[in-house]
Amino acid sequence: MLAATSVLTLCIFAQAAHAQDAAVASASEEAALLQVASSTSTGAADAEVTVTGSRIVRDGYSAPTPVSVISTEEINREAPANISDFVNTLPAVRGSATAANSNGALSNGQAGVATVNLRNLGANRTLVLLDGQRSVASTTDGTFDVNTIPQALIERVEVVTGGASSAYGSDAVSGVVNFILNKKFTGIKAEYEYGVTTYGDGDNHKASLSAGTSFAEGRGHVIVSGEYFTQDGIQSIDRDWNDSGFFQIDNPAYSAAACTDNNPATACVNARLIQKGIGSGNFTPGGLITGARNAAGQTVAIPSALTNRYFGTIDPATGRATVNQLAVGPRSSQWMIGGDYKLASQDHVGSATLLPSEKRKSAFARASWEFAPWLNVYGQFGYSYYRGESYYQLTPSQGTTAGNTSGVPIAIDNPYLPDSVRAAMVANNLSSIVISTGNTGLPPQGSDMKREVYRYVAGADGDFEALGRDWHWQGYYQKGITKTDELLTNAWNYDRLAKATDAVSVNGTISCRVNVDANAANDDPACRPLNRIGTGGMDPAAIDYVLYNGQQPLREQKLQQDIVAVSFATSNLFENWAGPISLAFGAEYRKEQVSGTVDPLFAPVQSAPDANGIISLTPTWRYGNFIPTVGSYNVKEAFVETVVPLMRGMDLNGALRVTDYSTSGQVETWKVGLTWQAIDDLKLRGTISRDIRAPNLGELFNAGGGATNAVIRPTGTGGTISDTYINSLIGNANLDPEVARTYGAGAVFTPTFLPGFAASVDYYRIKLSGAIATLTAQTLVDQCYLQNVLDSCNYVVTTAGRGDPTPGLDITSVIIQPRNFVERKAEGIDFEASYRSRLGPGTVQLRALANYAMKLTTNNGVDPVTDMAGENSGNLPDWTFRLSAAYNMDNGFSVQAIARGVSSGKYNNSYIVCTVDCPLSTVANRTVNTNHIDGAWFFDLNADYKFEVASVKGTAFVSIRNVLNKDPVLVANGPTGDNTEAYPQTNRSLYDVLGRVFRMGLRFDY
Repeated sequence: MLAATSVLTLCIFAQAAHAQDAAVASASEEAALLQVASSTSTGAADAEVTVTGSRIVRDGYSAPTPVSVISTEEINREAPANISDFVNTLPAVRGSATAANSNGALSNGQAGVATVNLRNLGANRTLVLLDGQRSVASTTDGTFDVNTIPQALIERVEVVTGGASSAYGSDAVSGVVNFILNKKFTGIKAEYEYGVTTYGDGDNHKASLSAGTSFAEGRGHVIVSGEYFTQDGIQSIDRDWNDSGFFQIDNPAYSAAACTDNNPATACVNARLIQKGIGSGNFTPGGLITGARNAAGQTVAIPSALTNRYFGTIDPATGRATVNQLAVGPRSSQWMIGGDYKLASQDHVGSATLLPSEKRKSAFARASWEFAPWLNVYGQFGYSYYRGESYYQLTPSQGTTAGNTSGVPIAIDNPYLPDSVRAAMVANNLSSIVISTGNTGLPPQGSDMKREVYRYVAGADGDFEALGRDWHWQGYYQKGITKTDELLTNAWNYDRLAKATDAVSVNGTISCRVNVDANAANDDPACRPLNRIGTGGMDPAAIDYVLYNGQQPLREQKLQQDIVAVSFATSNLFENWAGPISLAFGAEYRKEQVSGTVDPLFAPVQSAPDANGIISLTPTWRYGNFIPTVGSYNVKEAFVETVVPLMRGMDLNGALRVTDYSTSGQVETWKVGLTWQAIDDLKLRGTISRDIRAPNLGELFNAGGGATNAVIRPTGTGGTISDTYINSLIGNANLDPEVARTYGAGAVFTPTFLPGFAASVDYYRIKLSGAIATLTAQTLVDQCYLQNVLDSCNYVVTTAGRGDPTPGLDITSVIIQPRNFVERKAEGIDFEASYRSRLGPGTVQLRALANYAMKLTTNNGVDPVTDMAGENSGNLPDWTFRLSAAYNMDNGFSVQAIARGVSSGKYNNSYIVCTVDCPLSTVANRTVNTNHIDGAWFFDLNADYKFEVASVKGTAFVSIRNVLNKDPVLVANGPTGDNTEAYPQTNRSLYDVLGRVFRMGLRFDY
């Protein structure tokens, strides 16, 4: 198939100059071909495409800011399960969240959200519009779930890859994605799709039905549409490429002293190690003995009889777990190289969801009535429902092998202890041991997220004449409401888990100690003893007790958005020496608010506010620990935009917007753009703009709570310990808007000697100042413990309290607060080319998109400056490609081949590769044994057949994604995080992880 496509492409270009019957596209169609080989859903060759990026009506060919247009035809060919899967294949779109890669977003309620992220600058810096209008956010971080858009009515998608805040306001820093609906649809259409992977999993079904009609001689129009989607999840990573134990860890052979003593006998080796054959080193499925206490309750060394002993399956003969010796390889914090790493990791590795279970329902209705040419009124209602279930991981309770007391304490009188272990404890005068366990037997922890979005729009528009000029006006009011139920699954309650684990036997009956000790005040009649020693011995009733009998952390949030907007535009305000001057102006008012409720049962224990108003949190649940976010702000805006012809073929586009935020005051955004038709075949364009992103509701008003994870803490004796902590994210009401300066310059090539061909190249540079960001928990810990940064220590809470980094104290919480302190720069080049021509009994369409990322730097003023461009461990390879070739035959049969690819890259641009004679490894330049990640190409094939039966138009289609069933490139995650093994051992933002995926279905249009 690929060879045939290549030959076909060469033949097309060879014959193009001689093809006498080649269809010559109109100028406006060539403009559309530059962006996508289609114009509108009607298929009219001379239809003008009006694109986003300007308030003044122009096509993408004339716009100074690059715009890519995705047509219905392209979307239907690939038949994506959701629209985000398609948009995210565009090279300019990098680092987007999807329902499949956001399964770990438990405590922030963002699991299941599908976003669009242009330039990898953050999804909240890409403005998503529906018919040129904002929609209510799906989460408190301001991002919008694109799967809430009624996909059955999408006419096209416009992607503006440049700043557009002066036209549309906040968030349009890296660009705008505008979903345009077919508001004039007439007739009835229905669609059914089925999808499944080549492994027989991930089954999904999608069905939609739409109807539209005009009435009263075309003065009125009504549209209704509904859609339903359901998907069976792949709730673990059941793929053989995930079985090699490929991770990045701190090299256990590394010694900083060996790198500074100048002693040839002690080699300085690499500090980081990336290789296969790595897994858990500090826990096993049924528990590994990692600590001991004597009769006085003091921590002591583990006796040799218990060193590296782990508990296996329950022996039916004794009812107790077998005791085995762990084969040990070199260890580093939570990791081990070789040895019994597969045994230790077997139930934890790959326990995250590969594809979530999902249900989506949507309904849309729109009615319009033209009272007069100057007054056309409409009302619009949209509803979408999402429910997604996914798992984060089977969470371990980790200690370390250094003999500390982290992990699970097991008293000597615990009735589940094997006799041999109890005898060794008695012989060594121990009162308890500590085990580190993978908690096999408990179900994996995850989320069951539900979102409902309501959108009401009432508006009017029309054309009128005033001051001798033709004007167009439009105005609308929108009410948007998002209701979320952020429900966790299988999260255990710390207090109940501790009570159930501490079991004793009295008169042959095993009970929870709290119910048989001398203190009646601590009795809990519901408690059931839980056997955490070994595998296969957990009582289902005890598991139910630990999981609070189905009561799980739940936060209910409600986001509301109110918008009132009005605008006016004319294409001929007056004429100067070069032609008519266009003008658009208007005003908007917007209010954003969030409220929520959390049962006190699911909230963390809060300390009193300190002098800075910051509270410390003590978690009560393994995940969740929810606190509702409450707050609001309003925005008043006014804008003006104009296009001024300077000379024949040269236009100047200027825009200004003044915005006043109730939280941070006034800010201005502007844009200046220039287009010049230098010759018939070549147009030059360029823009300079000042754009902003205002802080969102979460950044302003987040009350706390957050994710639970692991952080590496130095011990003070040269070693490290992995501490489980709660990540307490709090808001900052004093944040200011981020400010970006964007420069763009490009050229559009439409050669008259090759009709149907168009190409463009566009350079961009974005400098973002005062970016809102947070330091990671690991960075704060490193700064506190390794660099003695007092301010960072104030955000670290240990068992002794806040700001006490005494070695030996466990870290219980890290406080994270956003600030305006980061500078980010993005620089690169976009390439686009398309060709369309008649060839034999059909039409050939070729399209190529590519992005070259030159730079994406981050400077927070504290850490060394980083550049993420070319880091395939992240989301921005040096090169990203999307190539397609389609052949549409006159008999209704069409076929399309697609190649998607990324270039090879690095783990980190600052890494130094070495294995011996290495320099001292530092935070700025860590030494590592390898710093290469392969690139990859994935190939798709689509085909459809259009037919007609009794005036009903039908299309049968099949789409095969990743035709060659290519495995993803292995990418080593690590070295921190207790979820590292659970996640796929690749970068699922860059590489396909499902394998070959089939989609097929039928469409009918009457």
